[in-house]
Amino acid sequence: MTVEALPTPVRAGFPADFVWGAATAAYQIEGAAALDGRTASIWDTFSRTPGAVRNGDTGDIAADQYHRYREDVALMAELGLGAYRFSLSWPRVRPGGRGPANRAGLDFYDRLVDELLAHGIAPVATLYHWDLPQELEDRGGWTDRDTAHRFAEYAAIAAEALGDRIGTWTTLNEPWCSAFLGYGSGVHAPGRTDPVAALTAHHHLLLAHGLGTAALRSALPAGAEVSLTLNLAAVRPLSDAPADLDAARRIDGLANRIFLDPVFHGRYPADVLADTRELTDWSFVRDGDLAEISRPIDSLGINYYTPTVVGADDPAAPAPRQDGHAGALSPWPADRGVRFLPAEGSRTAMGWPVDADGLYELLTRLRDDLPGVPLLVTENGAAYEDYTDPSGAVHDPERVAYLHGHLAAVRRAVTDGAPVRGYFLWSLLDNFEWAYGYSKRFGIVHVDFASQRRTPKDSARWYARVIRAGDLPG
Repeated sequence: MTVEALPTPVRAGFPADFVWGAATAAYQIEGAAALDGRTASIWDTFSRTPGAVRNGDTGDIAADQYHRYREDVALMAELGLGAYRFSLSWPRVRPGGRGPANRAGLDFYDRLVDELLAHGIAPVATLYHWDLPQELEDRGGWTDRDTAHRFAEYAAIAAEALGDRIGTWTTLNEPWCSAFLGYGSGVHAPGRTDPVAALTAHHHLLLAHGLGTAALRSALPAGAEVSLTLNLAAVRPLSDAPADLDAARRIDGLANRIFLDPVFHGRYPADVLADTRELTDWSFVRDGDLAEISRPIDSLGINYYTPTVVGADDPAAPAPRQDGHAGALSPWPADRGVRFLPAEGSRTAMGWPVDADGLYELLTRLRDDLPGVPLLVTENGAAYEDYTDPSGAVHDPERVAYLHGHLAAVRRAVTDGAPVRGYFLWSLLDNFEWAYGYSKRFGIVHVDFASQRRTPKDSARWYARVIRAGDLPG
């Protein structure tokens, strides 16, 4: 055998073309909530509802990236990011959710994308990260199937304006949260508390994904990629007892298969339909919907923070629901008889147990269940109680340890054959953390919200070293 014919050695760890990025979302960082034609989203309304958001915080100013995007892109370049995952604000691009595009809103994203490209950073756009125009919610929101059609029109507008420079487009971010936290437990906008509305919204969100995928394909140049991001759960039964295994089956259905099956197989899981039959007959699913929802996509984004442990409910020992989601009402439709328990391990400032094995479990499950589908870790990170010391530095060793452990899990999954193409750390900046307001900090860059001063934390410098090396230290 000649030298030229020798097989290429397989490198243990991250591929040479692995994408290193960071992620944000429009309402959490942009600010400029009433400037240049932007109208209200459901989060503008929800954040002004007394008691809905901690301290009455809003995203009116947030991290003010609308005005400070050049500074933020320079920080990204300093850290060595290869890609930046951000979301477009639907009410900024198409105020009210209907009618003509807002040129001033699109101009902001023109400037942001051009600035990223000028620094060698690939823009990765998400069309929907929860900021539904309030006018569409007034018409029924995601419980009205017309909203899915309005989303497709918005997708076409964005693709026609920016598709010449953005190569990767995500339709929806975490539709589980949009449906089940927004319409089920009510802890997210729009704050409704109806399990039937949650299941209806879930289906219309998936329909929006399908219609949006078709709209993107029609408007984007050849070679552009379309994706979907899901916050799938690493569901673990408390024990091997049949009742605990059945509880895990039910929650796996509501967290994972209720999305994966329609998107990749064109059907809803029979057991999920049976489990929720007491609530709805699913008549909101119409002929042709599942064909739209299952249009092929180019990759799947995975958001992961902590595992989910469930068991059969114990009437003799009732316990509070510990599924990582606040609120008095459960976001899980038809979850009667299921109890949620915390995983073992240290906890973040969100109270979420730290367990990187859950990410490995998800990635290898998808390797087996969806062979050939490229994967991206589109969110992963942790909130901790960060402080600026007298010298102005922010030391966050807990976050560094969290990131190291989870990146090691990604590397192990890649070595074991999971087709993971990239990792987007959540988040680049401290931001408006939804119902927690500004009380929780996920960023690797500290933001003083009074002055808007940016300070890279130790975790940012650590991540920059990982990116330069293309691998973890040690």
